[in-house]
Amino acid sequence: MASCFRHGFGTEAPRVRALRFGPLSSRISASFVYVARPLSTTRTLLSPRVAVLYQDIEPPLIDGTRKPRKPGGSFTASSYTFPRYQDSGADIAYNLSLLNDVEVLCPTSNPDPTKHEGWCFPDSEEGILSAIGKGATHLWANTSLFASHPLQVSSQISRRPDLRVIGQGPLIVEKYDDKRYVNDILRKTAQFTMPEAWFIAPGKQSVCDIKDSAFPVVAKPARGRGSYGVKVCSNSEALKSHVEALQSEGLNAIIVERFLAGEEATVTVMPPTADKDYWSLPVVGRFNHVNGIAPYNGAVAVTSNSRAITVSDDPAHEKVARECQGVAKFLGVTAPIRIDVRRFAPGTEFALFDVNMKPNMTGPGRPGRDDQASLTLMAAAALGWDYKTLLRKILDTSAGLDKVRSLQPR
Repeated sequence: MASCFRHGFGTEAPRVRALRFGPLSSRISASFVYVARPLSTTRTLLSPRVAVLYQDIEPPLIDGTRKPRKPGGSFTASSYTFPRYQDSGADIAYNLSLLNDVEVLCPTSNPDPTKHEGWCFPDSEEGILSAIGKGATHLWANTSLFASHPLQVSSQISRRPDLRVIGQGPLIVEKYDDKRYVNDILRKTAQFTMPEAWFIAPGKQSVCDIKDSAFPVVAKPARGRGSYGVKVCSNSEALKSHVEALQSEGLNAIIVERFLAGEEATVTVMPPTADKDYWSLPVVGRFNHVNGIAPYNGAVAVTSNSRAITVSDDPAHEKVARECQGVAKFLGVTAPIRIDVRRFAPGTEFALFDVNMKPNMTGPGRPGRDDQASLTLMAAAALGWDYKTLLRKILDTSAGLDKVRSLQPR
């Protein structure tokens, strides 16, 4: 239940009280948290007090490339509009607020569930300190992380080493967001099934290095987002044109992979808890591709082109799920990841082609959001979980701030 919003809970009006917390630093003035509760509740003083973060600070250029924003905005060198994740953040905060054993903190006292704003704290140092000052014990990092992020480097945030974080370590995210790097280290282990690939960047390989026999291929940004910039190229001329288009946007590092022509699927792997190792949700199959590529879920709802595979006598599904669990363990992730896979050809084994460090986490619950879903939620639904249950399970995987900061990439 939320410290920021609860109207009409049950049949009785909630009691509202204000809790005051002392300042954490000179930058945080004394603030009030408005708590709306029903007359009876199962919450205790040990219940997690969760603050969800959204992206407010601009991610840095890394290796000359900046991760593209979600579709719907501009991307230029001088004016960069970046994703904020306020929509999914509001979904997460609102649904967690409906749980009796969780308290959600918000920057405003009564955020409107029909709007994205007001549910989450900005991921700037000031925003995170504000959440801590209001009593947050858990920070849900629904944002893009990197090595210089305040969650990693702020000395003021360090004063609360008892904080729990739901998310990946910023140091590993910066490295693992480079899909070329991740694919290369996975390939070198010889433990995972991977497609043949090339890397195009200034001073590296060029289109001319790819033989005609390799086509068709898929070209995509090494630091990409979803299906943005992903294209099937049937010959070297088409590939050269697409590479030039990406590089004109500042996306200089480009992965080229042999096109996988078979069934596509995706596997969400959950991080370990005290009593369980890495494990995967049911495999979700994908279909209705557009020009060989699964379209962006903001343009085509995943419910129209994806379904969970709950019953299968094909050993390839079990094998690829085990491989994906192995990837998560090898990378040492502390939050759910989603790995996209595809068969080399119909009836063959699956190859792993894209490791997503921050799967989409939108979901239903707020007014007007009943049609919202994500590939991870579809997989969870196959286990009988609703959105709130999935979020509660993810909350249980939180790690201490010190541990998250100490995680190093391979």
